[in-house]
Amino acid sequence: MRTLVLDIGNTAVKAGSFDGPLLREMVAGLTPASVRELVLRWQPLHVIVASVAEAAVLAVEELQDLVPGQVLGFSPGTTPVPLRNAYATPHTLGADRLAAAVGAAGLRPGQHTLIIDAGTALKFDLVTADGTYHGGSIAPGLAMRLRALHAFTGRLPLLELPTPDATIPLVGDSTTGSLLSGVVNGTVAEITGLMARYQQQYPGIGVLLTGGDAAFLAARLPARIFVVPELVLLGLNRILVYHVDK
Repeated sequence: MRTLVLDIGNTAVKAGSFDGPLLREMVAGLTPASVRELVLRWQPLHVIVASVAEAAVLAVEELQDLVPGQVLGFSPGTTPVPLRNAYATPHTLGADRLAAAVGAAGLRPGQHTLIIDAGTALKFDLVTADGTYHGGSIAPGLAMRLRALHAFTGRLPLLELPTPDATIPLVGDSTTGSLLSGVVNGTVAEITGLMARYQQQYPGIGVLLTGGDAAFLAARLPARIFVVPELVLLGLNRILVYHVDK
């Protein structure tokens, strides 16, 4: 069964082409016009659209005439998923957070899993071994922290993240070095500290890292973290197949 997954995020539109549970192709940086071209080229039987904004509604309407099967607009507050959702305010829950949780539960069934999504925001999400999504935490991502330091001060420059293999010293000997040390080393310390607390409360918990900054952070975090760049897409496809099979 050919399916198409569309993930409309804060900064990018990503698409995944699936054959059953297998991700065959992934494309990022799409525009509305290129999404249409992608649908015509991939010719999926079913499509799911998820968005952190309201763009999903429009996308679903536009795709109805292009897809022979189901076009599912994913809404965490109303769309059933193959996971128990214990979030107290599901209508405020980001589609990417719940989709990543569904993807994690599929990869690690029957196991405690902590998902770290390092994107525009730095998000932690917990799925317990009984298949329940509980929620987690949201903090500024790396780029947001750098932008905030520039925007809310008079003289601090706006910096871009260096390459993933760059060395970030603990003690910055310049303003640039000090900013990078504070943002990067501070974020790494935040992640490792929270991981330790989750591991104390949920012994044996596994950690999955995803998001645009996953590659940058992976080299600075413990080796026991598994990087899964396509985690949200995997979760969305699981949700789509769950509905098609009903």
